[in-house]
Amino acid sequence: MSYVYKERIGDAWCDAVGGNTWDVLNPATEEAILTVPFGDARDCRAAIDAAHAAFSSWSNRTAYERAPLLLRAASLMRERAAELARTTVLESGKPLVQARGEWLVTADLYEWFAEEGKRAYGRWVPPRIASKRELVLRQPLGVVGLITAWNFPAYNVARAAAAALAAGCTLVIRPSEYTPMTAMEMVNLLVEAGLPPGVVNLINGDPESMGREMLDNPLCAKIHFTGSQRVGKLLMDGASKTVTRLSLELGGNAPVLIFPDADIAQLAVGAVAAKFRNAGQVCVSPQRFLVHDQVAEAFTEQVVASVAKLKLGEGLDPETNVGPLINARQRDRVEKLVSEATAAGAQAVAGGGRPSDRTKGYFFEPTVLTGVPPQGDLFREEVFGPLLPIASFRETDEAIELANSTRYGLSAYVWTRNLHLALRTAERLEFGLVGVNEWAPQSTEVPFPGWKESGLGNESGAEGLDEYLERKVIALGGFTA
Repeated sequence: MSYVYKERIGDAWCDAVGGNTWDVLNPATEEAILTVPFGDARDCRAAIDAAHAAFSSWSNRTAYERAPLLLRAASLMRERAAELARTTVLESGKPLVQARGEWLVTADLYEWFAEEGKRAYGRWVPPRIASKRELVLRQPLGVVGLITAWNFPAYNVARAAAAALAAGCTLVIRPSEYTPMTAMEMVNLLVEAGLPPGVVNLINGDPESMGREMLDNPLCAKIHFTGSQRVGKLLMDGASKTVTRLSLELGGNAPVLIFPDADIAQLAVGAVAAKFRNAGQVCVSPQRFLVHDQVAEAFTEQVVASVAKLKLGEGLDPETNVGPLINARQRDRVEKLVSEATAAGAQAVAGGGRPSDRTKGYFFEPTVLTGVPPQGDLFREEVFGPLLPIASFRETDEAIELANSTRYGLSAYVWTRNLHLALRTAERLEFGLVGVNEWAPQSTEVPFPGWKESGLGNESGAEGLDEYLERKVIALGGFTA
């Protein structure tokens, strides 16, 4: 399959309005993969205009007319998952098996919302007055701008795009400039599946000017953003002036509470797999390991043994478990966090620096740190890297207090065979997703809620569809007996 790697505005693949370009780099080699358009607010404005022009026709189609197109796109993604995954590996650095899995979940999202769009139910409400009838409808919002992150360049786009399209909205997608090719391939497939011109538009370029255009343009009804708290708060500030609706997924700082009765050997293997997936660049990645005193030493030994079996390398190598970080800035940030933690008394019992055998690429060794002070940045900030810090606790209340002492509230994990302890602990944790003896509490069928400063709104599940629907009350009078 031959894909077009350009902007998509209306019915055309095109270069940036100003003619600027961007080199997409392979983070494993630091070499340019491809040169793509790099636009600005003018490109965003044209895309919003195209999406607005297409909205009336698309929103007036029934859910049963929209669904086959989304199902066809899902089918194409499954058929071509291997070749699509290769592109994702080249620009994001993640291992091939993980990239292929991401595309299969992306297909699941389009399939799920194709069917869920048929269940955007309204309701009749019993009136207080006999001569009156009251009807509540749910109707599509309008043009939606999607600004997404690089860590899951297919999934991050799809969980919002699939829901919005199923609801009857039209889109302007602005992927991360570090991973635009994955989103471009997705839009190629949506066009091939038969989505009409203007329903899905894609732009690549300056994030600040494009975000500002989405905020200021009255034709853009909503912005979905996946990224940092800093940028999310800037969007909130801007939206306060324009009353633009927002969905924000702003990351996490997930605690893991490990109690003495857990199967430590089995748990350690799963913890390493979950922690070092995508080199730790995962919003729901387990980050702060709070381990009971009685098993902290055994857990650490088992984790170090599992980490020693990981292979660091390029994502296209089938033996690679951990790839590079996305760019030099992210690698340097992780390196600084490790340096500060060890200066404060933590010990690196595995890894701890850049691999000596790799002079190119943004690699950092899978690292395990013990004796981590809970008040340090390694426990307070979102790490987004291949670091597994371990601290210990004695009392359950102490562990829960430490777990909740963060402004993030996305995901948390509890490991124990005691059902009462598990349920009571999960209830007290201030996070939207809690995995009990489970490393993947998120799925296509359930919402993805962020508490506290981890975000606003939901993706996935029935709640994900609802994010792109307005409510309308129709009151009918004049009925007589």
